[in-house]
Amino acid sequence: MRSRTGVFVGQFLFAALCCSVGPIFLAVGWTVWRDGEPWGLAVGAGGAAVTALIPVVASAATRQMFPRITRRDRVRDDAYGSYGDDTFVMWAPSSAPGPPGAHLVRADVLEASLARYSPDGEATFTTHYGDYAPDEFTPVVRMRLRVHTAQDVRSEVTGEWRVPSLCLSAVTAGRLAVLVDPADTGAPERVDVLWPRSALLAGTRTCRVIDLEGRTADVTRRTGRQLAQMRISREVGGVRMVGDTIDLRRLDAPTAARYAELADRDRVRPEERAPVSEPGEEARLLVDELPGKEGGFGHVGRGWSRRGGHLVRARFLEMRGRTTFQDHGPVLDTVLRIRPADGTRPFDAARRLTVPLDYLAVLHHTRDVVLSVSPDGRAYDVDWNRTSLLAGVTTATVITPDGRRIPLPRRSDALWPLMNLLASHAVSNPAPVLDLRRHRTARVAGAVMDVLSDLGPTPADHRAGHRPEQY
Repeated sequence: MRSRTGVFVGQFLFAALCCSVGPIFLAVGWTVWRDGEPWGLAVGAGGAAVTALIPVVASAATRQMFPRITRRDRVRDDAYGSYGDDTFVMWAPSSAPGPPGAHLVRADVLEASLARYSPDGEATFTTHYGDYAPDEFTPVVRMRLRVHTAQDVRSEVTGEWRVPSLCLSAVTAGRLAVLVDPADTGAPERVDVLWPRSALLAGTRTCRVIDLEGRTADVTRRTGRQLAQMRISREVGGVRMVGDTIDLRRLDAPTAARYAELADRDRVRPEERAPVSEPGEEARLLVDELPGKEGGFGHVGRGWSRRGGHLVRARFLEMRGRTTFQDHGPVLDTVLRIRPADGTRPFDAARRLTVPLDYLAVLHHTRDVVLSVSPDGRAYDVDWNRTSLLAGVTTATVITPDGRRIPLPRRSDALWPLMNLLASHAVSNPAPVLDLRRHRTARVAGAVMDVLSDLGPTPADHRAGHRPEQY
């Protein structure tokens, strides 16, 4: 695991190599000026300016590569005060408007697999100015869809679609908002997916509506009402959301009246929320095919643990797409709500982060992220290794001292206490398999088994050497 100092040294040497002309000009200018040539002063000043940029460039590159949150990343208390803990606002690339007269309907994802994703870069940052979803960094997913046409006829369509990385969770959740030609009475020949609206229908993006009397209703995962709202919005040319909220008092009277009619109908006959994910998620789960960070119980530095370093959980409140990408994920402007371990008041922080693609594919399940806190409590490092395990990107297995294998379900309640237990005892285990037979884990074996027993029955045990059940 690379330390921040190691990253800075590497970036400093790289910046020094790229800006090596600066020190050369500085030395030449100084020498010439001392020999009485006045133009040497200008050359030396230019060289000094370039030389001074070396630590600045190295520091900026280190900050971009090393996801650390500090005091300067905190935002004002009132900046996101209207956001609840469950709020999630996403600013994703807009989809094509589709053909005129097309009907907006729902499509269920029955199966999905990654068809193509082959960016040309390595681990460097690539910027496509003005393009928020370049083909190079947009996965192509092959899907089998069940389309609910306007005539309530359900037909299946198979094809390949480019999925913006921020909207991958809509595929996993299994609910999409699509446009079809009303003339297609059978299987539609063309299906255009509205990706930001699909993320809304899937429940990744939250949605609240304030009615004309000022009452707020949460319509997240109320698919029938949301589809009706989307159709109204499409007909009137768009309805503005402030964060995750539509305020009917800010709309024109005819549009507000149509939204209010939906709200009245929902109060009379409330719609049940759709499940977080439609049945059959395993047939749509792309996490094993997408790049990202391998999940694990995490690295622990002994000095960090002894001096009071610890773990906390934060939650993403907002993600905004940008035009910069890395191979394993897009660079996003994010807002996180951090809850200190000592129970003090939570605070929000804004930070530009590279978010792994495999994590984005399960964003409808969880928006939690694990932070490693410095001993003095002033710095928070985003720990994608632990985050991937906690989010269910990777599954965990515990091997007991007598060799039994206990597979933990994705997003098991046991994961968080186990991570904290290992961190407090300075036990590193970067892998998702926690083997209690090893010498370094033997001293926490009893405590680990207590955590598992406190959480109730575990999945069926497996003898050493046998393959555990697939979740």
